[in-house]
Amino acid sequence: MFKPKLFDTLKTYTRKQFSRDLLAGLIVGIVALPLAIAFAIASGVSPEKGLVTAVIAGFVISAMGGSRVQIGGPTGAFIVIVYGIVQLHGVNGLIIATFMAGIMLMMMGFARLGSVIKFIPHPLIVGFTSGIAILIFSSQMKDFFGLKMGAVPADFVDKWKNYFENFGSANIYAMAIALATIAIILLWPKVTHKIPGSLIAILVTTAAMQMLHLPVETIGSKFGSIPSSLPMPVIPHVDFSTVKNLIQPAFTIALLGGIESLLSAVVADGMIGGNHKSNIELVAQGTANICSSIFGGIPATGAIARTATNVKNGGRTPVAGIVHAITLLLIMLFVGKWAALIPMATLAGILVVVAYNMSEWESFVSVFKGPRSDVAVLLTTFLLTVLIDLTVAIEIGMVLAAFLFMRKMIKFSDVSALTKDIDDKDGGKDKEALGNFTIPANVEVFEITGPLFFGAAYKFKDAMRFIEKPPKVLIIRMRQVPIIDTTGIRTLKEVHKESKHRGTKLILSEVHSEQVMKELQDARLLFSIGKANVTQRFEEALSRSYVLLQDMQINKNIPMAD
Repeated sequence: MFKPKLFDTLKTYTRKQFSRDLLAGLIVGIVALPLAIAFAIASGVSPEKGLVTAVIAGFVISAMGGSRVQIGGPTGAFIVIVYGIVQLHGVNGLIIATFMAGIMLMMMGFARLGSVIKFIPHPLIVGFTSGIAILIFSSQMKDFFGLKMGAVPADFVDKWKNYFENFGSANIYAMAIALATIAIILLWPKVTHKIPGSLIAILVTTAAMQMLHLPVETIGSKFGSIPSSLPMPVIPHVDFSTVKNLIQPAFTIALLGGIESLLSAVVADGMIGGNHKSNIELVAQGTANICSSIFGGIPATGAIARTATNVKNGGRTPVAGIVHAITLLLIMLFVGKWAALIPMATLAGILVVVAYNMSEWESFVSVFKGPRSDVAVLLTTFLLTVLIDLTVAIEIGMVLAAFLFMRKMIKFSDVSALTKDIDDKDGGKDKEALGNFTIPANVEVFEITGPLFFGAAYKFKDAMRFIEKPPKVLIIRMRQVPIIDTTGIRTLKEVHKESKHRGTKLILSEVHSEQVMKELQDARLLFSIGKANVTQRFEEALSRSYVLLQDMQINKNIPMAD
């Protein structure tokens, strides 16, 4: 049941497709090289950890994933959360958190939560993505301007306060390299899309710095040489105390990784007309993060930009992603040592462009034109991401979105006593309207509209309290009740109990929803009310009310009225 897409594609694999996958994999591997290094450094870890992640996690995600064209590796979305974990718990804490996140992602996949994660509210995603973009941009100002200062503070406000205090130490050569990097990345696509602008920017700025002997900090001067081999795998030691301290950031990594990988897979489906397997993708993402942490890497997920590059260059099977990982491995083994010459200002320029592309300012503006509830979720998530913490932002954003959604649902839910005038809102077109039936005296009709859940149950209770003179028969129409929860069931039980106390017979009419009928059955309300008193049609409910009135032997003294 959890069969990777690779197995499906190999059944009809051709030499022609292999040539396309090979070319796409080589190009994506070259595109991923500067990004893997930049994301690692921006996350507060050494550059080789980004390369290790891109190789190990990239290979696993393609080999085991549920998408034909997904490219995995370190991404900008993780920079903020990874940097925070490293500051608080060190690199070892990050490795353990990544390992735990991998287990969580696998559990999500096996529990078939793939389709659920895809329903994260759009304003929330735009909010924290835009917030992450602002934080990435902010984190690069030291290297962008070549500022001579200590460690960059994690707090957003303190970060900019330190920048302004140390701006007098700015290095004009670093600024020139960073600006040249941005210019090359933006202008290079006019020359060709085959070779990434970020790679050209690295080659040009590194060569210029070496030839002109510019006094600019490099990867080598800051981190030393980059290893030309993969580290030995080590399974991290995890105890209860560690789990307790890292459970929250690990869950954030898992949730963020799940959201981004599935969003990337959905985008890829639209580009190739495919259909990914979300649960298999989650299992693969989890496995990839476990493997990455064992080799000392950082969190990984599906990368939308690299996946799109793969598709645009002809990649149509997971073989392209596997080639991309092998390409990075070969670069690391044979060319990796030269990466130490890359100026830090060049990487800062690359990440400024990444931050701009992540900002989704057009989506940000479009959400502002929507409902106020969406704007509230957007701004709350955005501000909490920037000023407080990404974990807090996602948690509060989700809770706020859920409450605002329930508020909307409550507005759509209603309980009211029906009369012929009230029920005939469509001018007689509704054949089930009250005006089309003869209602016996001492029979009262109420209708519930919308979901009967805990948020709307109070409306039902309030409506029942307004019944001044208890009728002999109370009919509750439920034709527009799609779902009911435990609170709704409990409210119906209370109404039934109160009706019984007042000598009123209760009839539930037009229970069309299978979910509602099942809940009534499971709660034994069908037994309590009586199966004969739960009907599919209003006409049946009226017929049943005549029978009940006769059984109470009051019909001969009560005239029938319209």
